[in-house]
Amino acid sequence: MEEIQQGPTSSASVNAGPLVTKKLFSQLTGLTEETIRGMIDRGHLPTVKVGKHRMVNVALITKEALEAEFER
Repeated sequence: MEEIQQGPTSSASVNAGPLVTKKLFSQLTGLTEETIRGMIDRGHLPTVKVGKHRMVNVALITKEALEAEFER
């Protein structure tokens, strides 16, 4: 899995794929892994089971965000 890289400008960048681990999603969002787990358990984050691991479906989150109506 990809990890967050700190560059010379100290800004975080990542080359994340369409599915990421809870740990990487936690790093990307700044939320704790416990919070991510709770959001998954409540159905607020889409996941895909890969083998025995559950991955956060970033591709679906992105698609739904792009299709959502713009709110003012």
